[in-house]
Amino acid sequence: MCRAQEWAYAALLLLCFSSSVLLVGAAKPVTRPSEVDALLEIKRSLLDPNGNLSNWNRGDPCISKWTGVLCYSSTLDDNYLHVVELRLLNMSLSGNLSPALGRLSYLQVLDFMWNEITGGIPGEIGNITSLKLLLLNGNQLSGSLPENLGNLVHLDRIQIDQNHISGPIPKTFANLKAIRHFHMNNNSISGEIPSELSELPSLIHILLDNNNISGKLPPELFQLQNLEILQLDNNNFSGSTIPDSYGNMITLLKL
Repeated sequence: MCRAQEWAYAALLLLCFSSSVLLVGAAKPVTRPSEVDALLEIKRSLLDPNGNLSNWNRGDPCISKWTGVLCYSSTLDDNYLHVVELRLLNMSLSGNLSPALGRLSYLQVLDFMWNEITGGIPGEIGNITSLKLLLLNGNQLSGSLPENLGNLVHLDRIQIDQNHISGPIPKTFANLKAIRHFHMNNNSISGEIPSELSELPSLIHILLDNNNISGKLPPELFQLQNLEILQLDNNNFSGSTIPDSYGNMITLLKL
């Protein structure tokens, strides 16, 4: 091969390499593989009689816009798209909530409201420290509240009302410093209201009516100076009077 041919061959290789780099750089971002696997596990744990999740086996979750899956509109530092919301409300879904939910580590909204889901609340949900809304009301969930949910330091609202949840309110819920809405009415929650809830400065709603809660009303709750609704009727409280300190709740609209 003459020198001119050698230079031409080298130039051709360089052109092919440059083109490959450009093609890789121009490739569309995709959903993080671990989150795709998690979504598929979540689907396998559910029964979907109306086929609402039928497109969960086609293409990429974020790019193909799987039903109920909302993603960041741009990539983060790892160049992947991430699932930020899972909105599967009122779809006649049954089955169970998969522990794989805990692997959606960028999730901010988890919404399974008004379905027919049974089983317990996976403790792995407590791994989603970015979560702001946990909406599970109107299902047939049972079992106790996982202590790991106390890890959700950015949670604004927890709604588990109208289920069959039993057992006590974990004291770890005192770590939910950002929470404003605490909706747990119409379940079978028992034990006493933890006085530690008084350490949640942002609370405006505590709904615990229609449960099996016992013991005395904790006087420490008067420290919740932003509380507007404290709904506790139809429980098994003891004691003869409401603590005088409750009169200090100047923002309280409903007791």
